[in-house]
Amino acid sequence: MSSIKKHPDTVLPSLPEEEPHVILAVAHLSRKFSNKSDKEDAEGLKDMNFTIREGEITAIVGESGSGKSTLLRCIYGLLKVDEGNVSFRGERVKGPDEKLIPGHESMRMVSQHFDDLNTYANVWDNVASRLSNTDVDNKEKKTRLILDRLKISKLKEQRIADLSGGEKQRVAIARALITEPDVLLMDEPFNQIDSSFRDQLQSDIREIVQETGLTVILVSHDPAEVMGLADYLIILQNGVISTKGNPYDLYNNPPNRYVAKMLSKSNILTSDEAYGLGLKKEETAVHPEWIGLSFNDNGSFIVQQIVYRGFYEEIIVNNGFMRLRSYQLSTENWKIGQSLDIQINHFVCL
Repeated sequence: MSSIKKHPDTVLPSLPEEEPHVILAVAHLSRKFSNKSDKEDAEGLKDMNFTIREGEITAIVGESGSGKSTLLRCIYGLLKVDEGNVSFRGERVKGPDEKLIPGHESMRMVSQHFDDLNTYANVWDNVASRLSNTDVDNKEKKTRLILDRLKISKLKEQRIADLSGGEKQRVAIARALITEPDVLLMDEPFNQIDSSFRDQLQSDIREIVQETGLTVILVSHDPAEVMGLADYLIILQNGVISTKGNPYDLYNNPPNRYVAKMLSKSNILTSDEAYGLGLKKEETAVHPEWIGLSFNDNGSFIVQQIVYRGFYEEIIVNNGFMRLRSYQLSTENWKIGQSLDIQINHFVCL
């Protein structure tokens, strides 16, 4: 029989009245990647503090190795935290050493590898098996509804092994949602699906959140995947929170170079480079779409590279001292080696 450590059921103080919509809180959470007590381990999550609001979509974003998936597993109760705690509606989330079946009963998690799916069973059985047989009619009704909602009813007789990555993702989400959890956790949910399928899936997730009040927490290494979906961003860097806030504010007013580069591939200018372009003598972020270009045979910049991106072009310009990336919607006849002037239409001092 498994040995389960007993801990007192710690009930945290009631949530403050000014934050009635907070469903989950992370307080001073730290977790090492390695649990070897004889080895100094500086890597891992360090002093995480944030809250998750009910009925919103929160995206945890960061480079590979920043601790995103580790944080998600700590939130769900799959990993024991070294310090601090996670609370759900004011009550501490128990770790895996305190439960026979790790994980919080009011949450469901969809992993990026669909570990929870039975590969050789069909779609219907994978989803329906989450419900008991005490009320067969209700079981069939709920299964049919969730398959319809995620647009996979036509796949109900197909085996999981025969589905595409995007179809498996929808089945995994349906399997997680059929038990009506309060929180859905998603680990790199768009990692294995193409852009057109991703857009539709994001639209469906947003619709489910609006209809049901579901709270969604997802992690992604690519901000472009979640910028249009998330209500709130938490950006990790080397195991700490670099910043957090709504996507619009963070994109237009990045607080540091890491966030500016991650969200926009921003041009980061040194104080001297910024001053040389007529800006303040401070380290500065200039997003590519904030740079205007105009033909000038005597211009100080030349076109170094042209990358066609469909409805816009990415133009790399250089003046011998600095290299800038610019996005241009106009389909001008840009040519390599062409001289031009640049206009900085907006910038943010870091």
